[in-house]
Amino acid sequence: MANTDNPSSSLPNVIFIVADQLKATALRMYSEIGIETPSLERLASEGVMYRHAFTPHPLCVPARASMMTGRYAHSTGCRRNETLMPSGQLHAFRIWKELGYTTGLIGKNHCFIEEDDLDLLDVRCEMSHGGLSRNNYKGEVPGIKGMEWVVDEEIITEAHSTRGNMPEQSPSFGYAVTDHPIEGYSNAALTIQTKEFINRFGRPAGNPERQPFALLLSYPDPHHPLEAPRKYAEMVPPESVVMPPQRTDEYTDGSIPIRNRQLHDMLGVNEDDPEDVRNAMAVYLAMTRFLDDGIGGVLDALDETGLRDETIIVFTADHGDFNGEHDMLGKGGVFYDALIRVPMLVSWPAGGVPCGVVDESMANTIDLLPTILQLSGVTDFNSNPPDEEGDEIARPGPRLNCDIGSDWITSETLRRIQGRPLPTATDYPERSAAFSEYGTGGTFLTDDALRGLMDQGRVGRGLLMDTLWIREAEGRRRMVRTRDWKYVTDPDDPRGSGPNGSDELYDLVSDPWELTNVAADPVNAPVISEMRARLLKWSTDTEDYDPVPLPTTLGRLQYIASEGRWSNVRG
Repeated sequence: MANTDNPSSSLPNVIFIVADQLKATALRMYSEIGIETPSLERLASEGVMYRHAFTPHPLCVPARASMMTGRYAHSTGCRRNETLMPSGQLHAFRIWKELGYTTGLIGKNHCFIEEDDLDLLDVRCEMSHGGLSRNNYKGEVPGIKGMEWVVDEEIITEAHSTRGNMPEQSPSFGYAVTDHPIEGYSNAALTIQTKEFINRFGRPAGNPERQPFALLLSYPDPHHPLEAPRKYAEMVPPESVVMPPQRTDEYTDGSIPIRNRQLHDMLGVNEDDPEDVRNAMAVYLAMTRFLDDGIGGVLDALDETGLRDETIIVFTADHGDFNGEHDMLGKGGVFYDALIRVPMLVSWPAGGVPCGVVDESMANTIDLLPTILQLSGVTDFNSNPPDEEGDEIARPGPRLNCDIGSDWITSETLRRIQGRPLPTATDYPERSAAFSEYGTGGTFLTDDALRGLMDQGRVGRGLLMDTLWIREAEGRRRMVRTRDWKYVTDPDDPRGSGPNGSDELYDLVSDPWELTNVAADPVNAPVISEMRARLLKWSTDTEDYDPVPLPTTLGRLQYIASEGRWSNVRG
């Protein structure tokens, strides 16, 4: 626990908002195919919007574990939805608890399952895609802690009843517009719960009883099942949906990797009724609009309680969704922007974060935790000069700015964090590339195996789930993305990097929707060489599970400044 002498009362509150499966282009503020989201636009006007933000892994658990630790999946070990946060990790809740925060998780978990992590949560009110947590899958922990549900549990269960038996308009997707009690849907119920959390645990600056709070507000929407209350479905009529560009021979001309084409075999909607496809896309956007209203309610609650000036708010998503791009709905283990590019906002006007600014540099969701620590004044990532007493050389990595008497949080342990504070919100320099990964080195799904399942009548989302585990684990895909180019490769792919292999290269200037893979064009060989060099450096920079302890002196001799002499130290 934190030292009681630590002035935690001066630390800002934190509300870390995560949407599930929300792509950046679903929002008008990011794309012409998106919808207006007034609350997120309001939050952007009160902070920094990162136009080019990416997930480190386009799958729920790995992405969430990376956000919470500031580390990539190959470092946390959370590479599949079945490998959740291991015990004993340095993550956001452990840091916040050590600093003296009241901690809370409201909404979808899908990250923390070990007792030592759950014990760090003062409040835990979980809700997932099917409603209240029932332990239906790994990463869903039933029960509550620290608060009762404000909305009656029966109303929440009623509002999620359709999701247990969703209509299917196609083997690849289904959608519904329903009329359940509005307060029971997750977007509303979690917002109501968060307002109560703020009222119960928030104290304004100057209050002698003030203890800062840190809340992970994790909305399960707009992840499938695609269901929206009628009120919000009417806000996004199907005829208003702007269809993304398509290329009719994208999956038949032999230019893309086999895994991309296999995913389209399961999720492709080119043979479905166009009206149903448009309706499903509209429901996804309506769920997003509902989510936006929830965020607006949280912002209003902070204003009403006078806590806005002392609260850092960040917003992002774990990963995206095709929602019509590349002729698919849903998600899979590929690296199109629809799945890896996410909205990301950072807001704290009273803390010096500029308002209404759009940052155009490359950013990653693993950068959010170090950004919060930097803004809070807990750490300094910009420099780590030698100590006045003894140390003779600067040490890379963040410097802890306060002595909280913790073995968990020191300048040395914080070196585990691989993300860095975001530019513009802080004065840390910008990055020119973003990275993402997928796979664990597992075997590959073959066309023969896929056809065998299809011959048995397995199609669409059923086939997607039948092959889920092998696709999550296959290979070791790596992606690097700059403003102008995206490169994807898999060194484990036995099919090599040729036209039918793993390599993808997209010219984002001339082809922003990534419809044509130009990796096989010889003219792009220099680009691929440069991108491979970026991947190699990234792999090297992030290779250590735990950073190796670094020396603090030039050698065995240490200068003792207070005594003005050199002394021999043990190596």
